[in-house]
Amino acid sequence: MGSWNFADVWEVIARNHPDRPAIIQGDDVVSWRTFDERANGLAHWMLEQGVTHQDRVAQYLFNGSAYLESMFAMFKAGLVPVNTNYRYVGDELVHLWNDSGAVGVIYDATFDEIVDAVRDSVPSVKWWLRVPDEYATVAGPTFDDQTQSTESISAEAPWGRSGDDIYMLYTGGTTGSPKGVLWRQDDWFGALNNTSLRPFGEAADLDIVATQTQTRGPIVLPACPLMHGTGAGSAMSALSIGGTVVLLPPGRFDARALLDAVDASAVASLVLIGDAQTRPLLAAIDEDPDRWNLTSLRVIVSSGATLSNDVKARLHALSPSLIIIDALGSSEALGAASSVSRSAGDGETGRFHLGPNTRLLTDDGRDVTPGSSEVGRLAVGGRIPLGYHNDPEKTASTFITVDGQRFAVAGDYATLSAEGTIEFLGRGSGTINTGGEKVYPDEVETALKAHPDIVDAAVVGVPDERFGQVVTGVVQLAVGAVLDEDSIRDSCRESIAGYKIPRLLFAVESLDRAPNGKLDYTRLGALAKELAQP
Repeated sequence: MGSWNFADVWEVIARNHPDRPAIIQGDDVVSWRTFDERANGLAHWMLEQGVTHQDRVAQYLFNGSAYLESMFAMFKAGLVPVNTNYRYVGDELVHLWNDSGAVGVIYDATFDEIVDAVRDSVPSVKWWLRVPDEYATVAGPTFDDQTQSTESISAEAPWGRSGDDIYMLYTGGTTGSPKGVLWRQDDWFGALNNTSLRPFGEAADLDIVATQTQTRGPIVLPACPLMHGTGAGSAMSALSIGGTVVLLPPGRFDARALLDAVDASAVASLVLIGDAQTRPLLAAIDEDPDRWNLTSLRVIVSSGATLSNDVKARLHALSPSLIIIDALGSSEALGAASSVSRSAGDGETGRFHLGPNTRLLTDDGRDVTPGSSEVGRLAVGGRIPLGYHNDPEKTASTFITVDGQRFAVAGDYATLSAEGTIEFLGRGSGTINTGGEKVYPDEVETALKAHPDIVDAAVVGVPDERFGQVVTGVVQLAVGAVLDEDSIRDSCRESIAGYKIPRLLFAVESLDRAPNGKLDYTRLGALAKELAQP
């Protein structure tokens, strides 16, 4: 029984359909021939640097063709890409790259200054490859130099490649500090392909790939970053069935740029992050309703954050044939559950149908009784990861065996109705989901307490119409101190990424920790919500 490797699949498509567009970003169109050749050039260069089988290489990149080309190159050479959140600052980067053991870093020139600041703190990194931009001064080897190689021979290392090669996906913090989730490529490919428009089957068969991709695959636009599992997974899935990936310009999310791209490239499938991205999109359409032709849109997928009912209704008003999918899953467990809406009022927010390999288990390992008040954890079987990199304890607690079958249990809680639908309750860890970004409270509390005026701090999520939740700090100040929000946020920027910094800050006399030192997050969350009311 063969096993799936992304490089093998993408090479078949490039060989059979070289002139078909693989990546579109603005006016730049990368054909499958160019996609393959640039990946070959980079793979050959990395092999010349002395990499060994399954060495890790960090991608510190905005959305762009370089992200997918470097990923393709690593798969060709039997290397492991390490996704890196481009919002991270010094200490966060050092932790991630040291934890992964990265031997190389491919980075956008925008990050020159921060890369220079952390180089000496990451001893495992032997080489740095820079993706230049039109404003940057080129110094040292650049990405473009290597990918413009005329080498057309497929790059394959002496050790070959297989479905056992690893795809490492670092979490956004839902498991505490970011951890590398270790997927066999065969399992990651299979988990993605099983839900695609063109399922290839369980056993790797490149003849089936050739047959199934004779006609062009879907044109997909992931509006979320490729550094996250949702963005990367949707792009990899589209490419693997012979499709085209459309990317937005780097920088802040721009609803008008997204609509321009959908119109210009006749995008069929759009991947968004809940209301945080969809509400601005609808507002732009309301302001200029005749500007864009959106008739090509067939599917909108929301992952990382759900869409509210009123937003779904407004999307359906754009096109009666539009299918809206709320996908529930995680880096550890794809396809946990979904909610499909084909018309206004169809598919209630927060209610999902379990995936084909998903069970809802009580803490003692029983299946939740439908229609009961029992709360269970979503447990996903089938194609799941091997575990976490460098964390056997967390691996043992997350990947469990029930009735002789292995499941991934990421900590998502739900109840089960008599009709078989689940009501999603959230992640039990208290992780905050703000616009699709996962924020771990303990890390932000540590940053807050580094400020000299703060004695104690708690971080909770307060509901927000656009972002789902906003990071909120409830702090106890030193005697005589006053709440200086600008100073506190500036202090936080020294240690954590901008999206983790509290948007709301409130001072209280005391956080009233319990005798064992623990905080009552339920009470503090309710207090923060009350204080946030206008």
